[in-house]
Amino acid sequence: MKIVEKLFLPLLFGLGLICVWEALVIFYEVPPYILPAPRDIAVSLWTDGPSLLAALAITLQVTVAALILACVTGVGIAVLLVQSKLLERMLFPYAVFLQVTPIVTIAPFIIIWVDSVFVVLLILAWMAAVFPIISNTLLGLKSADRNLLDLFKLYGASRGQTLRRLLIPAALPYFLGGVRISGGLALIGTVVAEMVAGTSGESSGLASRLLEASYRLELSRALACFVLLSVTGYGIYAVLNWISHRLLQHWHESALDDSTSA
Repeated sequence: MKIVEKLFLPLLFGLGLICVWEALVIFYEVPPYILPAPRDIAVSLWTDGPSLLAALAITLQVTVAALILACVTGVGIAVLLVQSKLLERMLFPYAVFLQVTPIVTIAPFIIIWVDSVFVVLLILAWMAAVFPIISNTLLGLKSADRNLLDLFKLYGASRGQTLRRLLIPAALPYFLGGVRISGGLALIGTVVAEMVAGTSGESSGLASRLLEASYRLELSRALACFVLLSVTGYGIYAVLNWISHRLLQHWHESALDDSTSA
């Protein structure tokens, strides 16, 4: 029953939407340069598949690199901030600036200052992805049981021991929640960065191919790019969610099955 609920029902709903879309396009005779039918998108995916998948691989390289960089730097910043209230008050507002500053406003400066297109995309995608990891990890580090903290102090545990044996395990579920959010944001940041940076040619990512197709009014190809990006985003979330469940399933309540928690 769980497999039906998780897989079959969403697929059935999506198939129904596609059928309605196809029927409306045929009934109203909508031109393909305004709204292509699902069959046109499927044809584009089949014919342009190799080139689009190659472009998707380039986009994924930046996305994965940005997510890894965001995890490393986000955890490092959170650990630094939890060491001192003064440091948190002084530095955390700048982390907020990373979140609230639109990528398109900072991109022109990054493009001028950095020669490598890959590094430009990496920086912009990192900016989009890092804040949830900083915020969630910091919250987790500050959510450790106060009684256990007092116990560690009573037994003379060092800061390193307290961090390694108490704070980091307490922060792990929060960190993994931030990573699940940042996975999608890293892809969104990469897509926006590719569009703003205006990459083109053989080494361009999928977002650039989407823009190129839309400028030429090849909407079936543009929507094929959109479908690939959407499926990729869901795939990233699914993988990160699986990793999170595997790490937490034996000890944290958020990952326990209903039968186990009951």
